[in-house]
Amino acid sequence: MVKRNKAKWKNKFIHLSPPQILAVGFFCLIVIGGILLKLPMATNQSISWVDAFFTATSAATVTGLSVVDTGTTFTAFGQVIIMLLIQAGGLGFMTLAILIVMVLGKRIGLRQRLLIGEALNQTNIGGLLVLVKRVLYFSLCIEAIGVVFLSIRWIPELGFVKGLHYSVFHVVAAYNNAGFALWPDNLTRYVGDPIVNLGICFLIITGGIGFTVLIDIWYSRKFSKLSLHSKIMIVGTIVLTILSILTIFVLEYTNPKTLGALNSIEKFWASFFQGITPRTAGFNTMDYGSMREPTLLVTMVLMFIGAGSVSTGGGIKLTTFVILLFSVLAFFKRKEELVLFKRTIKIATVTRALAIAVASQLLIFIVVFLLMITENFTFMQLLFETISAFGTVGLSMGITAGLSSIGKCIVMFVMFCGLIGPLTLVFSLARPDKERIRYPGEDVFTG
Repeated sequence: MVKRNKAKWKNKFIHLSPPQILAVGFFCLIVIGGILLKLPMATNQSISWVDAFFTATSAATVTGLSVVDTGTTFTAFGQVIIMLLIQAGGLGFMTLAILIVMVLGKRIGLRQRLLIGEALNQTNIGGLLVLVKRVLYFSLCIEAIGVVFLSIRWIPELGFVKGLHYSVFHVVAAYNNAGFALWPDNLTRYVGDPIVNLGICFLIITGGIGFTVLIDIWYSRKFSKLSLHSKIMIVGTIVLTILSILTIFVLEYTNPKTLGALNSIEKFWASFFQGITPRTAGFNTMDYGSMREPTLLVTMVLMFIGAGSVSTGGGIKLTTFVILLFSVLAFFKRKEELVLFKRTIKIATVTRALAIAVASQLLIFIVVFLLMITENFTFMQLLFETISAFGTVGLSMGITAGLSSIGKCIVMFVMFCGLIGPLTLVFSLARPDKERIRYPGEDVFTG
């Protein structure tokens, strides 16, 4: 009887689609992480099960929203658990699992290759194992460089053991675009520190631009030889970063609670950091609760757009935003095809981008509506928190710890959807619907 039940559950699992298996895998990762964080050896003070699972969800989805102070609430063991959850969430637990299988000398079957393709957002399963190795190699090399760079700043200040621990933790969090910090004020004490600003921002950008783009840059070396995806990501990242830095600098320049209280050099570094971190990173060197509403609106747009595909970041993805933006411009110019860098974008890609954006907006609307019923915060605070959770960013106006248990569960669900939802949606829409019946067309009045 027991064997029959085991076989039954095994068959059910085997028949799950790759997106469903990934969702189940991340759910299990969160459950295991929550249980470990609830252990007495993981905390300096008792925390509730909701807070433990909220922290595990935030770490595994590389978000960074915190209901407790990470540095004082969790022991070194607990902080290592959070760091491992961030690493597994950023690189993908399937990537790490495949690495272990390859080290053990086991064979990687077709189904495992399909799962890797789903995890890395690849429709072509050819060369996936090589891609996995390169992803891990590039990631570990970049993180190692980051540890050395930040250690120069923190080891002299904190001592060798603590300084190295803080460097490794923040490098893993920054590269995987999770905004966890071990200081109560995040990184606001380093608002004018060039080493911390450059080090963290370098990790945020390299982690958020996408593994495939980094690999493409390494092997192509010339911009003209890059793939269309890499060209869009590089140009889009540069343009969006410059615009966001200038916008935040102008809007907050006279705000006495943010840039207004800083000197000229600190104003530059603060604008530079806040212009980059909303792209799903979650670190901050200024208090977002003190920012002006126009700045918060710009930040929410940046969080909604997010990072790149096949990256450690979330959001609808920069390529999705670029395709939608230029599709609208092409429509206004009455062009029949969308062309970027002398390459035609397929209509299926445009439709997929539109579906992702609409579905994401619908999810945010429903969640904000529910939070307005359960929580006692302003609309701006709840909207900011929701978009931050969906984009797996981790920025907050300071309301995360004050959420009710129901509110925390809702935000946990949004963080999970932010990591899994768009990915699953892309691949479910990518499968062609082979209908045998075709119906006559008819125009519908729009606009």
